[in-house]
Amino acid sequence: MKNKKLLYSYCFLISANSYLHAENKPNIVILFADDISAREFPVYGSSVWSKPDGGDTQDLRFRAETPVMEMIAKDGCMVKTCWAATVSSPSRAMMKTGRYAHLHKWWHNKDIGTYTNEKGKKEKWPLYESSPMLIGHIAQKGGYATMWAGKTQMPNCTDIEKYGFDEGCYTPGELSMDNPHTDFTMEKAKGKSMYKIVDNGRIVDTYMQTSYYWQPSVVLVNNPESKKKVTFWPFKDKDKKEYGVNTYGPDVEQKFIFDFMKRMVKDGKPFMIYHTSHLGHDAYNFINPDSKNHWPATPKVEWKNGRYVRTAPQITGDNGEYNLNNSLSDEGIHNHIKYLDYQIWKYLQKFKELKIDNNTIFIICADNGTSRYGKGSPICQKGCHVPMIIYAPCMNIKHKGETDILMNMADILPTIAEIAGVEIPKNYEINGESIVPFLTGKKDNHREWIYAYRNNMQLIRGKYVLKDGRGTWYDVSKTPSDLISFPVIKDWNKVSEAHKMEKKKLESILPHFNLHKTDHDAPVK
Repeated sequence: MKNKKLLYSYCFLISANSYLHAENKPNIVILFADDISAREFPVYGSSVWSKPDGGDTQDLRFRAETPVMEMIAKDGCMVKTCWAATVSSPSRAMMKTGRYAHLHKWWHNKDIGTYTNEKGKKEKWPLYESSPMLIGHIAQKGGYATMWAGKTQMPNCTDIEKYGFDEGCYTPGELSMDNPHTDFTMEKAKGKSMYKIVDNGRIVDTYMQTSYYWQPSVVLVNNPESKKKVTFWPFKDKDKKEYGVNTYGPDVEQKFIFDFMKRMVKDGKPFMIYHTSHLGHDAYNFINPDSKNHWPATPKVEWKNGRYVRTAPQITGDNGEYNLNNSLSDEGIHNHIKYLDYQIWKYLQKFKELKIDNNTIFIICADNGTSRYGKGSPICQKGCHVPMIIYAPCMNIKHKGETDILMNMADILPTIAEIAGVEIPKNYEINGESIVPFLTGKKDNHREWIYAYRNNMQLIRGKYVLKDGRGTWYDVSKTPSDLISFPVIKDWNKVSEAHKMEKKKLESILPHFNLHKTDHDAPVK
């Protein structure tokens, strides 16, 4: 532990070549959506997307409407091929650490390396133990105030300082904590994966969850208006009166994010927001438990005359019997994405209101492929191909619009380090590469290959070839209309020398990361 503290203290060096002087450092907002493949965002031009009950469709009724994303993708940089890991926890680990699983040991959601803690007990190896330079720490060292809002999916997340964050607004919060405000939650029942819904008494076959959409479970950490470090919201009389079945979790997250932003602007301090939205994730539908669709309805929003108009939800009822009174959207991931677009518009409006619109970098991305399509899949790039849009008026982006480059989720950390002016020591392994030189025109390309993982499976691709987790190779020199139907390479004598040379290069890279069998857990001290 002593050696780790020494490492932690020397790891952060303020670079003399800071991206901007301290007083002009841009704010950073990362909107990290949940379980959304690149194909679901219309700006990616896919001929196929997901329907409300799962599976593929070309029905335009189920294609998302995203006028704001289309605008910022044109004025910013939309990365054509960005890879994350194939499923949530490892992907978030990649984002937070800038590293792959051979270092942080988060191989899959239920395949995480262990370590022996200070009490001699074995538990999941936390990212702040494996990687003392998390994105929050880097932003803090660069002089930023930091906030983490939304989905947690990390152990000990209320010990927010260990992750490098000053404040938090979590939905649904720790499941081990008994929320006094909502009965949209579950209790253990008989059976391996059977749970009792507190609201209606039903026994269902699902996974343990509280609601992160309607009547959500909300936990605040280090909120300045609370006397406690960890507080269930609502805790004020006014908020308690307004809270109920019409309270929507993504709205609550954004409310507290905006409050944080306002306070930081008033104090003259740059901020970094890590907004891990649940939007895109399927869930048990507490307000419509008989639905066969996988994505609960959102509040209804419509794009009119260059702005969004939101209809206030008017849900009535209790105990599993609810009337939506035609005040919500239809169910489906397309409306989750539309609501994301609405929240992006809200962000842009708030930036203007706070007069920081020309000094804020806005990154919109997702953690892995869509549920019931690509989530967890090692096939081709189904599980790991995610959207990535970077909107940064302050950077004078040279490569605007769709850019045919390769990018990894690990690239976010070194990008933030360069923006914040924090130097990463050469002997601290980082697998990501800063995209700032590409965005600003100092480089015409970004990186030559990208990597993903699932358990012991490795995926890698370059400009010409891709190897998936099953060991199948694909020709990716041309992009098919559905973004996935790449030709399988069966005869290497029928492809170009460039394809063969790239295959050889990619094969030489893989052994460095192939440690699932030999170094699965934390190093033994």
